[in-house]
Amino acid sequence: MTTILDGKKLSAKMTDELTQKVAMLDEKPHLAVILVGENPASELYVGLKKKTAEKIGIKSTVIKYPQNTDEKTVLDKINELNNDKNVHAILVQLPLPGQISEKKVIQAISPQKDADGITPENIGKISIGVEPYAYPCTPKGILSLLDEYNINIEGKHAVVIGRSNIVGKPLAQMLLNRNATVTICHSHTKNLTDIIKSADVLISAVGKNKLIKKEMIKSNSVIIDVGTSKVGNRVVGDVDFDNLFELVSYITPSPGGVGPMTIASLMENTYNLFKLSRNG
Repeated sequence: MTTILDGKKLSAKMTDELTQKVAMLDEKPHLAVILVGENPASELYVGLKKKTAEKIGIKSTVIKYPQNTDEKTVLDKINELNNDKNVHAILVQLPLPGQISEKKVIQAISPQKDADGITPENIGKISIGVEPYAYPCTPKGILSLLDEYNINIEGKHAVVIGRSNIVGKPLAQMLLNRNATVTICHSHTKNLTDIIKSADVLISAVGKNKLIKKEMIKSNSVIIDVGTSKVGNRVVGDVDFDNLFELVSYITPSPGGVGPMTIASLMENTYNLFKLSRNG
C-alpha cells in the first residue's frame, strides 16, 4: 500500500512546536528577507514566508528593491544586516536580476546568519561531515519527511535529478552523509531511465511536468517530487503522480509535499540561528 508523505501535516507540526518555543523567549528571532524585482513567484514565496514567520512569532522584515537595483546596493544592505545584532537570519530571495551576481550575494551573507544554509562555509561543512550553522532548507525538509515516516536510507540507492547549488548538490551530500549510495543526474546524463529504474529513493528537482513516468521507476521505491511548473493555472510537479501512485511505497504530492517543508525548515533555521547568536 502506498503512503503519501504529507508535507503539510508535518510542517504544521513543526511550526506548532516552534510557536511554543518562540513564545517562551524574551526576545524574538528576526528574519530579514531581501527581494529584488517584481517576480510574481518570488513575491508569492516571500509572502508565504512572512506569513508563516508571523504566525510562529518570528519577526520578519522584507526589504524590497526595484528590478534595476545595482549589485552594490544589495551587497551594502547585506553587510549592514550582517552587522545588525537585532537581525539573526538573512535570506536573499532567488533568482536575482541579471545585473546582480548570485554568487557574490550568497558569499556576502554571514554563515552565522545564513537562513537558507547555502553560503560556501555552510555547504563546505556539510561536504566534510561537520555540522553547519544551518542546512539548506529544501534538502533539510526532505530529510525531515523521511525521518518522520521512518524511512531508512542507509545502503539504499538514492538518485537525485538536478544539480542546483540549493537543492541537488547539497541534498546529494546530505544523503551520502547518511550512508546512502548516491547518483546525481542532470541534463547531460545518458541512459537516465536505466538509472532511475535502479533507484530505491528518487528525488526529482527539475521543474518539468510528468518527467517521471510509471515505466521509469522501480516498484516499491520512495519518490520525492521537488520540481514545480505550471500547467494552465495549476502548479504541478515532475512526477506523473496519478499513474505511478500504486507502484511505489512512499510518495510526496505536489503541491503539499516538499514546499511546506522548505518553509518550515527556514523557520527552524531562523530559530536555531537566533539561539546560536545568544549562546555565542
